[in-house]
Amino acid sequence: MRRLIAAMKISVDGKAEGPTGIADWVHAWSEDYGLMEQVDACVLGGRMYRGYEEYWTAIQNAPDKPLPMTGKPAAREELPWARFAAKTPYYVLSNTLNSADWPMTKFLRSNDDVAALKRQPGKDIYLMGGSTIVDSLTEAGLVDEYRFVLYPLIAGEGKALFSTTAQRRDLELTKVEQMPGGRLSLVYKIG
Repeated sequence: MRRLIAAMKISVDGKAEGPTGIADWVHAWSEDYGLMEQVDACVLGGRMYRGYEEYWTAIQNAPDKPLPMTGKPAAREELPWARFAAKTPYYVLSNTLNSADWPMTKFLRSNDDVAALKRQPGKDIYLMGGSTIVDSLTEAGLVDEYRFVLYPLIAGEGKALFSTTAQRRDLELTKVEQMPGGRLSLVYKIG
């Protein structure tokens, strides 16, 4: 069975989003998790999808122009993911969205649909968020691994990852790597 790997950039106080709804402390939305060779599909929530599609389409079409959300041109380290994103199937877990600009986007309506996707042949699946879908799929027992880039800051206001997860889960730390700027890469397997 394919593994569902949740990967997010979080603050030391466990925030996945700042008060404006994004992790405004992140300099670049590069793929810092080592997943590009390992995955062949991405899952994200309906609330995150529209902004995600807009942001990466802008990078694909004009990386030197100011981007939505940041107002700055794409960071050099974002370009490999932009190329990967253009050829990767996306699965959006949403009960309200029915259309997408990206042609390789399909919609999932339930956690059972995510479980069925995991049973299909293929590589692992990148669960990119937002925090609501990560919480929901964690609670459903569908997430197999977490990869976090931990930023050295206390975000304060904002949305904490796992803020709605009720069930306790033991994790096994399988990898720690120090990154530039005091960030840490952490990989946990669900025990």
